[in-house]
Amino acid sequence: QVQLVESGGGLVQPGGSLRLSCVGSGSIFSFYDMGWYRQAPGKQRELVAVITSGGNTNYADSVKGRFTISRGNAKNTVFLQMNSVKPDDTAVYFCNAKPIVSDLYYWGKGTLVTVSS
Repeated sequence: QVQLVESGGGLVQPGGSLRLSCVGSGSIFSFYDMGWYRQAPGKQRELVAVITSGGNTNYADSVKGRFTISRGNAKNTVFLQMNSVKPDDTAVYFCNAKPIVSDLYYWGKGTLVTVSS
């Protein structure tokens, strides 16, 4: 059974940095695209960044140049380095994994990021 566990959320001041981590288990994640989504209060869940099994990345326009997604050497870990954060980045951040041969999505339970002074 695929499981994704996020960590690293918390309170950060505007302009600060935070690094989110997600560890997957229960499958061979080399064959998965992985990504981060977020959901702010009262808003729909939205894509933040995705990294394919081949290492290609894609970012939401709102985070380009500030956030960086990467994968660990074991491929079952995905990171989100968040720099120059803004209050609008406040949200629950969810880790996502999708097999490259399937349209089935797996989700973590989320980690809360609060940007406030």
